[in-house]
Amino acid sequence: MATENRGRQGRGGGRGPGAGRGGPGRGRGGDRPGGQGSEQRGGGDRERGGRGARGETDFAESVIFVNRVAKVVKGGRRFSFTALVAVGDRAGHVGIALGKANEVSEAIRKGLEQARRSMIEVPIVNGTLPHEALGEHGAATVMLKPAGEGTGVIAGGAVRAVLEAAGVHNVLTKILGSNNPINVARATMDGLSQMVTAEQAARERGISVAELGVAHG
Repeated sequence: MATENRGRQGRGGGRGPGAGRGGPGRGRGGDRPGGQGSEQRGGGDRERGGRGARGETDFAESVIFVNRVAKVVKGGRRFSFTALVAVGDRAGHVGIALGKANEVSEAIRKGLEQARRSMIEVPIVNGTLPHEALGEHGAATVMLKPAGEGTGVIAGGAVRAVLEAAGVHNVLTKILGSNNPINVARATMDGLSQMVTAEQAARERGISVAELGVAHG
């Protein structure tokens, strides 16, 4: 009986140190959640930084089109993505770009950075365009026509995204020819780059706006 009791005590004692070792083990495990918490905080910092950057620039960002490209290689396929984006301040500045990367988010990020660097100034008169224009790129042609107050943006797809980013509130548009989003967006930018106000045209000719004979409103 005494031997059996000692054996039980020995086994119980064995469990005691084992539990003690388990305690530090749990302590190290407790360190792991702390590490995970640090990673989550890091992600939160990145999100706050992104919001801060958007708050400072105050740009309207729009993803127009995302395309997946597959390259067949030995052993399978490799996918990459292209993202067509538009960026504008809704106050007469807009830009578009095509970002390419192996991930959609990275392609969008690249496109937004390029679009910000390639922004152009668009003259806006009373919420609409100063005159009619035809923008062309490749097989796509986009007609841009000024409209009265309350008309809204009569456009679709890539044309609407570009015009809204530029801050145009009333306009009539029509896509002629190809409706490829990339060509349509670039044709829209071509049309917007042709826009000039009556004052700019008169100044370039060295005459007054009255002599130019342009009706306002």
